[in-house]
Amino acid sequence: MRILHTSDWHLGRSFHRVNMLGAQAGYIDHLVATVREHAVDAVVVAGDVYDRAVPPLAAVELFDDALHRLAGLGVPTVMISGNHDSARRLGVGAGLIDRAGIHLRTEPSACGTPVVLSDAFGDVAFYGLPYLEPALVKDEFAVDRAGHETVLAAAMDRVRADLAARGPGTRSVVLAHAFVTGGEPSDSERDITVGGVAAVPAGVFDGVDYVALGHLHGCQTLTDRVRYSGSPLAYSFSEAGHRKSMWLVDLAADGAVTAERLDCPVPRPLARLRGTLDDLLADPALAPHEDAWVEATLTDPVRPADPMARLTGRFPHTLSLVFAPDRAPDDPDVSYARRLAGRTDRQIAEDFVVHVRGAGPDERELAVLGEAFDAVRADGVVREVAR
Repeated sequence: MRILHTSDWHLGRSFHRVNMLGAQAGYIDHLVATVREHAVDAVVVAGDVYDRAVPPLAAVELFDDALHRLAGLGVPTVMISGNHDSARRLGVGAGLIDRAGIHLRTEPSACGTPVVLSDAFGDVAFYGLPYLEPALVKDEFAVDRAGHETVLAAAMDRVRADLAARGPGTRSVVLAHAFVTGGEPSDSERDITVGGVAAVPAGVFDGVDYVALGHLHGCQTLTDRVRYSGSPLAYSFSEAGHRKSMWLVDLAADGAVTAERLDCPVPRPLARLRGTLDDLLADPALAPHEDAWVEATLTDPVRPADPMARLTGRFPHTLSLVFAPDRAPDDPDVSYARRLAGRTDRQIAEDFVVHVRGAGPDERELAVLGEAFDAVRADGVVREVAR
């Protein structure tokens, strides 16, 4: 069976101040053409179809167009909800849409109930594991501790139990939206940390033939059977080095996997430039970036006059301007933002405790901090679901 693995469309998302709907429509065109050109048997979308729980109308219309076009090809599509989606909204009408060959899997309770497709060699069971927010699904999976690894392991137990009851030779594909150990994140994924731990080991998914992952925006191979497709478009400058693509996966009769990367169209390249303003304006080596979306980091010791106006004279698509004067690390003028760069909210809170009383939090206080941050995150998810 030939499977096209994609994820993280984030329909409705912009790139800085640039509306990306046209580029997203271009990607849908490319997706449909790829399905036709490569004789794809099934499409899988591993979550984050939309960028937010209540997407703009134009994004909903684009999604509707994508569903109609995929259904029109007669190629089954299996989709799950991600942490950016409202699972309940995305899943509306799923029973009816099933009849058109579009299978939306948004309910945690259905993790062990697959979409079963067949080819010349028998059945392939597709199990959809939507994003599982631990605090909200721990009762569904009867786990004592709300953690990503715990709830995903419980969901996979249901998958393996169902698979074991099926006929010999049944092949299996799991769609999951999660942060798996070994994956490389970027700046554009929403944090899903719970209890200080977001990542789950790839071994959680043992026992199935292929795992189609979503959440991380870089296309990545964790094992031959566990892969991220990444987002089809760049949504932050941290993705400047990404090669945006999808996986074309061939699942053999014995469950063996071969995969080929298929490139996605690039609406405009990204460039991250760093240096003094005069250097950026004069350096001939930067000519290839003059038509790119640019993030410029200025290292001038004193902020120059009209930097954005001068930059856009050469780089008209400059979208982000950062000031980072070259200074010694112990310079008191080093910015607060630079001191916090790369630190989590919890680490910042622990640093604050040290700052105000001269000593860090003890084990009991660390537990209280962790519970507080988890409660805030869970409350945010509940509010999005309720919107």
